Amino acid sequence: MRAFRAAVEAHDTDAVEALLADDVVFSSPVVFKPYRGKAITAAILRAVERVFEDFRYERAIGEADGRDHALLFAARVGDREISGCDFLRLDASGRIAELTVMVRPLSGAQALQTAMAAQFERIAEEAQEAQETREARATSAD
Repeated sequence: MRAFRAAVEAHDTDAVEALLADDVVFSSPVVFKPYRGKAITAAILRAVERVFEDFRYERAIGEADGRDHALLFAARVGDREISGCDFLRLDASGRIAELTVMVRPLSGAQALQTAMAAQFERIAEEAQEAQETREARATSAD
């Protein structure tokens, strides 16, 4: 998905968030249970932006007009080099309905888990604030 790739490469987390479906499902490479919802997914992706260093997409797989895409990437977390893939599934409106991330090697995944765990409190706070803002907007629109 070109728009997602361009937003990530531009470090434009607002544009990334705008591409997410409200009920997006995010599957992390280091947590068993998927996360559901735009607020938490966007907060996680902002944390990833803070944790990954030298991030770059290296290849895209999928048809331009298809609903399934894979973006292969390389990055560094601390002193660990990782490679990985973002698997995207779009809904009928073209928003990201599912985002699954896989990384390797194991030592890189472990470094990612440690770095993301250090971000968890901030992730939870950002997600809560975003959800409250979204609910306030919905209430005022009624």
